[in-house]
Amino acid sequence: MTRTIISTPQAPAAIGTYSQAVRVGDTIYLSGQIGLDPSNMLLADGIAAQIVRVFENLKAVAEAAGGSLADVVKLNVYLTDLTHFKTVNEVMGRYFSPPFPARAAVGVAALPRDALVEADAVMVIDG
Repeated sequence: MTRTIISTPQAPAAIGTYSQAVRVGDTIYLSGQIGLDPSNMLLADGIAAQIVRVFENLKAVAEAAGGSLADVVKLNVYLTDLTHFKTVNEVMGRYFSPPFPARAAVGVAALPRDALVEADAVMVIDG
């Protein structure tokens, strides 16, 4: 098994012992992204801004891996307050088109850096 590490300065640097993404064959596993701005590593202000930043960060990592969000087959979203699920759907509609990826939305007690939302993804690309 050959693993290729994906990294880009267009997404926040890892804040722990993990890689932004790992490619194995045609599958790329994108680590969880919170609403950190990669230019200053500060959390975006408010739930809507954090959701946008999460998808921008995932998009940057997907592109660094040679794909796009259109290649995502599975998306996991973690929210500290599930009442924000409607906002996730609204923002997600700006980043994804049919056929949409499979998705899970999970309520959690807390996220790193007191983020309100986090998402990770699995994508599949050719070559």
